[in-house]
Amino acid sequence: MNAVVSRSNVAHDAAYAAVVVIPVYNHEHAIGAVAEAVLAHGLPCVLVDDGCSAACAQALREIAAARPQRVTLLVHARNQGKGGAVMTGLRHAAAAGYTHALQIDADGQHEAADIPRFIAASQAAPQTVINGQPVYDESVPKGRLYARYLTHVWVWINTLSLEIRDSMCGFRIYPLAPTLRLMDSAHIGRRMDFDTEILVRLHWRGLRVRNMATRVRYPADGVSHFKVWLDNVLISRMHARLFFGMLLRSPLLLSRRLGRLLRPSAGGA
Repeated sequence: MNAVVSRSNVAHDAAYAAVVVIPVYNHEHAIGAVAEAVLAHGLPCVLVDDGCSAACAQALREIAAARPQRVTLLVHARNQGKGGAVMTGLRHAAAAGYTHALQIDADGQHEAADIPRFIAASQAAPQTVINGQPVYDESVPKGRLYARYLTHVWVWINTLSLEIRDSMCGFRIYPLAPTLRLMDSAHIGRRMDFDTEILVRLHWRGLRVRNMATRVRYPADGVSHFKVWLDNVLISRMHARLFFGMLLRSPLLLSRRLGRLLRPSAGGA
């Protein structure tokens, strides 16, 4: 069960109202700086305590208590995985009247200074997913970097498209209405498979994806919750599931791709 510890009541415009969702699991040394960097851009923030340790839970309570008008803290009694935490945050955001949610990780790896650029792109195309395309520095583990390319190839196969340049970056903006419709009608992985699966399934449903370069560091507090065996098994199962889903949808995906390729020439005729 989820508990709401504090609730943001920041006013927002009904036409476009964005909130930041941060899933948190034992990043007590980084989350304070991440929250400060996010709040500096004037957006309300939803923190999701995904069954954190006592130290991290206390850090989250302090952040929420210090800014009760701007920060909402949701609590999972037990760890549900990154995807489970993000989905809790997205559902809360939609129920609170927000139209869009910006997801960002809690470990400080993402460049919060890019938030205004992402928001501006989302406002210009509100039915588009704004997706972070990482630009890495020397801190990225080379094994993890190379392993990402396997997922990239599977995503390109499973969408019959190169539109999603990187499906694993946890820095993105979702249009909430179509995202919740997807969450209510399809099984989506709740751990590290979430970021890729939800993006592929949104693409299947016709949402465009705009990729935006953003700097990524690994990670600010030196903590990774990627479980090598469990998460790799879940990700492999996800790719297999998506592959068979792609086969069923391939006529639609191919016709949509053809239509998009022909549309510019038709418009110029």
